[in-house]
Amino acid sequence: MFGPKMSLMLLAAASLSTSVGLPAQVVRPDADPRLAQLVASVSQARLQATATKLAGFGTRATLSDTLSTTRGIGAARRWIYDEFKRMSPKLQVSYDRHMLAQQGRITREVELVNVVAVLPGKSARRVYITGHYDTVNSRRPVGADATATAAGRGTTPSQPLVRPTIDDNADAPGANDDGSGTSLTMELARVFAESGIEFDATLVFVTWAGEEQGLIGSMAHATALRNAKGVVEANFNNDIVGSSLGGNGIIDGESVKIYSLGPEDSPNRSLARYVQRVAGIYVPSHTIRLMAREDRFGRGSDHSSFTANDFPAIVFREANENYERQHSPDDKLEGMDFRYLTQNARVNAASAASVALAPPAPRVTTGGGSPTLGRGASGYDASLQWQPSPGAVAYRVYWRDAWTNDWQKSQVVGNVTTLLLPNVSIDDYVFGVAAIGADGHESVISAYVSPTRKMTDVLLKK
Repeated sequence: MFGPKMSLMLLAAASLSTSVGLPAQVVRPDADPRLAQLVASVSQARLQATATKLAGFGTRATLSDTLSTTRGIGAARRWIYDEFKRMSPKLQVSYDRHMLAQQGRITREVELVNVVAVLPGKSARRVYITGHYDTVNSRRPVGADATATAAGRGTTPSQPLVRPTIDDNADAPGANDDGSGTSLTMELARVFAESGIEFDATLVFVTWAGEEQGLIGSMAHATALRNAKGVVEANFNNDIVGSSLGGNGIIDGESVKIYSLGPEDSPNRSLARYVQRVAGIYVPSHTIRLMAREDRFGRGSDHSSFTANDFPAIVFREANENYERQHSPDDKLEGMDFRYLTQNARVNAASAASVALAPPAPRVTTGGGSPTLGRGASGYDASLQWQPSPGAVAYRVYWRDAWTNDWQKSQVVGNVTTLLLPNVSIDDYVFGVAAIGADGHESVISAYVSPTRKMTDVLLKK
C-alpha cells in the first residue's frame, strides 16, 4: 500500500486516462531500498551505550543539580547536546530554553531546557521524533492504592503519583522512563543524518525536559510552534519503549503499542494506521498494536502537547510495562531489553522517513473547515475534491464501510484533485485521500470527517 520507488508509467491509451482520471499503471517494489538500509542501520550497541550513559547521571530530574559535570540534569543535557553536535554537521543543534515561574510540581523558579537537533529538509513542514530525558523518583509507599495520589483525597485520577515532598537529587536513573525514548531519539538523529537521503520534510529530534512535572517542556515548545504558525506533519513520541518484561512476569518482545487521540478519523488516528502499514513493510516481524485512546488510562506523555496545539501526534509504549520500576530508583539498565528497543527504533525510523519523503497530506476541507465531499449531480454518487499537495504526481483515494475502522478499498488516480465514484453513497462509506510523490511514497491519509450537527435548545411557550 505504501510503495516507495514507485514509477508512474503513462497509459498508452490517453483517452482511457482522460476519461476516468487514472494515471499510468503503477509498478513498484514493496520497499524503498534507501529506507530498508536506513532501518537496518539502527544500532543496538549504540542504543545500549546511550542508555547506559544516561542512567549513569544518577538522576535527570528537572529540578536536580545543573552545575555538576557528572550528575544531574545539567550534566545530562550538556552531554546530549554534545552528542548531537558530534553526530553530523548536518544537524542544527540548539537548546530550547524556557524560564519557569513556580507552579504545580515546579516548586521553584527554574530554567527548563529541551535539547533540539534539526535535520533540514527541502520544505519547512516538520516531522518530530521525541522522548523526554528528565526523570523522577516518586516511589509510592508499599501497599498504597495504585489509583491514589500522595496528595490524598480530592485529587483527580489523571494526576501522577507523587509524594508531598520529593528529593530532586535522589537517585532516579530512568533507564527505561525515559532513557529508552531519549536513546531512540538520539540514535535516529544519527541514522537520518548519516543516511544521505534528501528528505522533503524537515526532521526534528527533541529530548524534552519537564515531562514528569506535567509535560511542561513539550507544551512550551508546541505552543510556541503553533503561535509561529509552524507546520507539523507528525510527532512520533516515545515514552517507555525499552523493556519486554512486564511487572506481571509476561514477556512480549514482539509488539509495541501506539496510542492516538480520536475521534476515529482524526489526523492522530490516521498517523497511527500509517505506522502500522509502513512497519508491515520494513519491520514485518514486529506487531503494531493500535490503541484507541490518547494514552494509558489516567496517564499521559509529551505527544499530548502536540495534539493540544492541533498537531498530529502519537505515542509509542512498550507492550507490557513494569510499573514498580517507573518513577523509582529501580528503573535501571537490568530492566531493559535492547533488542526490543532496537525493533521499536526501527519502526519509528521507517515511519518517520516515509512521512518525510512523501508529499504533505492533502487538504480535504474548505477554508471554513467543511469537508469537500458531496453527492454529485445525481445525488447518489460520491463526489470528492481536495487541495493539491506540493510534489504530488498522483493521489490514492480510500474508502471503507462506515462501521469499520480501517480502509478496505482504494484507487490510484492521476494528478487531479477531483474524483466521482458512481453509485457509492457518502452515507454508507468513509472516504480519504493520500498524496503520492514521484518516488512513490504516500502521505498520511486525510479523511473526510462528517461535521457534528449543532443542536439548539427548543423554545417552549410558558
